[in-house]
Amino acid sequence: MNDVNEMGTAHRLDPSILRAYDVRGIVGETLTTGDARALGRAFATTIRREGGARVALGYDGRLSSPDLAAAVADGLCAGGVDVLDIGRGPTPMLYFAVHETEADGGIQVTGSHNPPEHNGFKLMRGLETLHGDAIQELGRIAAEGAYTDGSGQRHAMPVHDRYVARVLADAPGRGGLRVAWDPGNGATGAVLAEVLAGLPGEHHVINGEVDGRFPAHHPDPTVPENLEQLRATVQERGCDLGFAFDGDGDRLGVVDRQGRVLWGDEIMLLIARDILADRPGAPIIADVKASRVLFDGIAEAGGEPVMGRTGHSLVKAEMRRRSAPFAGEMSAHLFFADRWYGFDDGLYAAVRVLDILARTDQDLAAFKDSLPAVANTPEIRIPCDGSRKWAAIAEAEQRLAEAGAQVTAIDGVRVDTADGWWLLRASNTQDVLVARCEGWDADALERLKAAVSDQLTRSGVAVPAELAA
Repeated sequence: MNDVNEMGTAHRLDPSILRAYDVRGIVGETLTTGDARALGRAFATTIRREGGARVALGYDGRLSSPDLAAAVADGLCAGGVDVLDIGRGPTPMLYFAVHETEADGGIQVTGSHNPPEHNGFKLMRGLETLHGDAIQELGRIAAEGAYTDGSGQRHAMPVHDRYVARVLADAPGRGGLRVAWDPGNGATGAVLAEVLAGLPGEHHVINGEVDGRFPAHHPDPTVPENLEQLRATVQERGCDLGFAFDGDGDRLGVVDRQGRVLWGDEIMLLIARDILADRPGAPIIADVKASRVLFDGIAEAGGEPVMGRTGHSLVKAEMRRRSAPFAGEMSAHLFFADRWYGFDDGLYAAVRVLDILARTDQDLAAFKDSLPAVANTPEIRIPCDGSRKWAAIAEAEQRLAEAGAQVTAIDGVRVDTADGWWLLRASNTQDVLVARCEGWDADALERLKAAVSDQLTRSGVAVPAELAA
């Protein structure tokens, strides 16, 4: 793969980097600055086709991000669009810039929660996140060299202060909570101190320096091992709760004062109840991996529970279609259209959680204790070759249909039984199958795990230890 490309010439992007929701690869192997230039040029072409002329550009704290940002900016300018450079910060700050400025689209250079050697791009055309065939189209434009020509300019457009002010606009007006924060050396650290200066209470930050090597731990708050430092800080400092973020700040991890993790669907229920108190009957969207406790809880709070597909681009599209004020995923992407723009922002979500706790005098640990007791697994990721994962799901769906099972097939197969439910779906971003089970008690959970194991075995997929009896 070439590290440089001549402007205007055809350039082949490694097909593996053109993902369902973004562009992502390993720097120096499947992703180079030459690829970034070609991608910028191809993206400029799509913007120009629709009459656009300006693209906002931001980047995260990875060591490779400044060079990739410079390269994609070169491509954008060569394609005839102006670049509005917002600098380093979390992905939600880029989303904010597109919503609040005259930008016709946006690109964030980020590897999200992936290892340090990975990087990529999240793209917006207008206010919509690119996904699916729109991303594949960029590869086709580059491969054909079918670019627009021009001489766009790169302009500094700092939005840091405006973004911080907007996040704080919905901050709690009172409350003396003691809070621990762990941005995991990710991009949220670029704005966190200013946000905390505007919040009531006492705040303790660990791993706040932006460092693309992620020396403390991997920046993925959905993995319990990555929350150990936060849990220890909460308990050592006597905090009421703690927050963690992924590498680019669009996901939120939460622990209570006992150091227990509140998973994405549990936090969603806390937020959904609060929103539904003001917007009764509103649709609330959660992905297929979420607990039945959440869907039942939304209904009990007077809302319309909607089960949707996994993927931040897909969730945002479904929110717009249904005019939903709130949505979320088990992966801890939390989307507010209530008083916000409809995109996922971990820092804003944390501020909203603090506001809810302050206004309602709730204790997060007591909230967790109040939830119905169920036995469940986390997301179990099962290696499966890309050429087999979709076939395995299709085979399972056919077998379940023949058996008369109660199946929801909007994203993989989610099967309801007297014991609870289980899910098996193909990841859109990795060569894995994803399983999750939730039973009414431990014995029910074992039977559900056995059902998933049976489907895997019948499709020739190795059963992981987490599902083995």
